[in-house]
Amino acid sequence: MVLASFLSVTQNLGYPLLMVVVAMEALGVPLPGETAVIFAGLAAGTGRLDIVLVIVLAAAAAIIGDNIGFVIGRRGGRALLERPGRFYEERQRVLAIGDPFFERHGPKAVFFGRWITGLRVWASWLAGASTMRWGSFLFWNALGGTLWATSVALAAYYGGKGVEHALSKIGLYGIIAAGVLIVLGLFIYWRRRHGVSQRP
Repeated sequence: MVLASFLSVTQNLGYPLLMVVVAMEALGVPLPGETAVIFAGLAAGTGRLDIVLVIVLAAAAAIIGDNIGFVIGRRGGRALLERPGRFYEERQRVLAIGDPFFERHGPKAVFFGRWITGLRVWASWLAGASTMRWGSFLFWNALGGTLWATSVALAAYYGGKGVEHALSKIGLYGIIAAGVLIVLGLFIYWRRRHGVSQRP
């Protein structure tokens, strides 16, 4: 089974593979960082890895990778994104969506971007290329990275066979989409409650 093969690879390569994949995805390389955390969580559920280490290392890798991406974005990332070449159209779409979004919702984009596949890869670059302060980025990125690693790893850890069954039935992107909808729903609910509480 494909999942069994991935779990075997996860067990054999373990924590270094997890950190490299998560950090490289956070840096902007299109690698399956969240998938790595899911399989690491599943491996921890079967005793192959330690769930606490999975969470700590995944969160650390995400935060480190994102902050390197932020520095790259601040020191010339925009020029790289606008440069003609491979994936030019995709990079232009990222800019077209990212610029106005970061202007209005920078901290929220950094935080919630951890759960959104495309934004997770490009958020650090876009934040660096924008006028967002590094202190604000670091705070929201660290909070988002920690909660993201914890939620994804624990979902896989406790879901176990349920996650395996869901992956085989609806696929990873279906699970990600469901998670994003839940997070957005909670955010919209919080905003409405917050807005009501602000009224005289």
